[in-house]
Amino acid sequence: MISVEGLRVEFGVKPLFSDASFVINDRDRIALVGKNGAGKSTMLKILCGAQRPTGGTIGIPADTTIGYLPQVMVLQDDTTVREEARKAFADNTRLKERLDAMNRQLEERTDYESQEYMDLVQRYTEEHERYMMMGAENYEAEIERTLGGLGFLRTDLERPTSEFSGGWRMRIELAKILLQKPDVLLLDEPTNHLDIESIQWLEQFLAQSAKAVVLVSHDRAFINNVTNRTLEISCGKVIDYKVKYDEYVVLRRERREQQLRAYENQQKEIADAKAFIERFRYQATKAVQVQQKIRQLEKIEPIEIDEVDNSALRLKFPPCLRSGDYPVICDEVGKSYGIHEVFSRVNLTIKRGEKVAFVGKNGEGKTTLVKCIMGEIPFDGMLKIGHNVQIGYFAQNQAQMLDESLTVFETIDRVARGDVRLRINDILGAFMFGGEESDKRVKVLSGGERSRLAMIKLLLEPVNLLILDEPTNHLDMQSKDVLKEAIKAFDGTAIIVSHDREFLDGLVSKVYEFGGGKVREHLGGIYDWIRKSPLQLTPEGGVRNGADKKEASNATAELKPSPAGGSSAGAQSYQERKETMRRISRLQKSVKETEAKIENLEKRMKELDAILCTPEGASDMTVVTEYTSTKKIVDQETDRWEQLSTELEELQSEIAS
Repeated sequence: MISVEGLRVEFGVKPLFSDASFVINDRDRIALVGKNGAGKSTMLKILCGAQRPTGGTIGIPADTTIGYLPQVMVLQDDTTVREEARKAFADNTRLKERLDAMNRQLEERTDYESQEYMDLVQRYTEEHERYMMMGAENYEAEIERTLGGLGFLRTDLERPTSEFSGGWRMRIELAKILLQKPDVLLLDEPTNHLDIESIQWLEQFLAQSAKAVVLVSHDRAFINNVTNRTLEISCGKVIDYKVKYDEYVVLRRERREQQLRAYENQQKEIADAKAFIERFRYQATKAVQVQQKIRQLEKIEPIEIDEVDNSALRLKFPPCLRSGDYPVICDEVGKSYGIHEVFSRVNLTIKRGEKVAFVGKNGEGKTTLVKCIMGEIPFDGMLKIGHNVQIGYFAQNQAQMLDESLTVFETIDRVARGDVRLRINDILGAFMFGGEESDKRVKVLSGGERSRLAMIKLLLEPVNLLILDEPTNHLDMQSKDVLKEAIKAFDGTAIIVSHDREFLDGLVSKVYEFGGGKVREHLGGIYDWIRKSPLQLTPEGGVRNGADKKEASNATAELKPSPAGGSSAGAQSYQERKETMRRISRLQKSVKETEAKIENLEKRMKELDAILCTPEGASDMTVVTEYTSTKKIVDQETDRWEQLSTELEELQSEIAS
């Protein structure tokens, strides 16, 4: 599908990579890996034509389509979510316009026997067949399925994109690319702004629906579940491993051991040659041999070794006072902003030494509860911090609190104590601040670099309660491994807000799920929670909650007729069965009507909520009264929907028995 031959890219004296050759075939699922700065994003830009290489050739067939999702892109804010997603079907729209124009000609013309009329009919038939193959006008359902899979509610689809954060707008762009169904998908860190449910949906979509995929990601679980091939950019070369990421790690370790042995043998050969030259340089009888050794040295090509692997590096938190038995106790804790309730009646107890995860969709209150624990915002109910608790907090904006006048090394040197001071350079190297990077001033660091530095600083401070809010967002896999091992060895308590399943796996023993204004406790690890979660994730239907699952069941339930020649024990008579089917039909209609009513009411509540967020609206009692009454009706209709759904489900079970 795409062939790359002798690719070379230079930004300075030393090429980023050279002599890169590989082929991307249909159904390939390729993980593009390498340390930060190796050229992964550059490679994606070259493959999609956004950047030109210094040398080499890229062969792309004329009819091959490419979809590219960069890490950062310019986003537009002049449409609704649905309208923005519709742009993926621009070709359908143009083809429909051509078909309409030809159809009008066919209706207006009367020269039915002419060759021109027959040619027009032929053209219309061919174009119409093509239009039907492209999905005709069924793309609206496809838009809803894809946006639903990426976390959007139906009520979100008519909202302007300007109302959403940058992360949610990136989801819209991802949806547009997936809806275009390109032959090759190039994805640069696609999971950065997704929650666990959306990541799982994307995994299934890529595995089942996509053609060829090349992706860059630091989410190990994601690339393991999606890819079947690994391209590594290392030491200026591109090495092709025909295996998924976990198998590649094993092969790469073996390859590096071979490199080390070859490097050591070469160094011994060079040392022996230099010793011979120094020993016999001034002896005339050895002049010929000395010149031969000199020529041999000139011809030796130095063996390069892959970047030093610091994964064996172990960090240990400095000792701290022992905290009380229960560092955090929440009793009926609630938080609202005006009339918008984030969560209510939260009851949880975190014991000393526990490692727990806060999970759930974005915007459900995970960070809000963390801020309540930190005492940064007011709340309802009782929240008790235990005796002798010393909190180490890594917030998503932690990087902004660093001293910009210091260098990277000085920042860590000021908090390091004891033997750790002797290993500062190793620690910095493990978090991608090796060599000259450690001499950079904080003020010149990027946002991601500052986050990594803030994380190292936290790891060296004496605390007994760690609270980490999205700690892995700017870490590569090696740095995440170092951090994970440090937290596992930490004898204090840890609360971790994260969507990274691989990072949480084996680290936490309890999961708190945020959703629908509630916080639910689940014992076990992250994959135990995922297996027990009621969320059904499918590429076809997006994310469905329990209610949606019932609706899907209602829509697809088959009414099996009784076998001829008699009925089994407990089977219904024909008339009873017929009456039950009529009741099912009436209930299905009532359920749909109730759902539509709830959807409209919730849409109105969102509009009222937006008004109440303004200073003028907050003091308007008419709006407040309408919001309260609307919410009451929503609760009543929701209760009615649950009653109808339960009755419907019972009847369907009865008819199927």
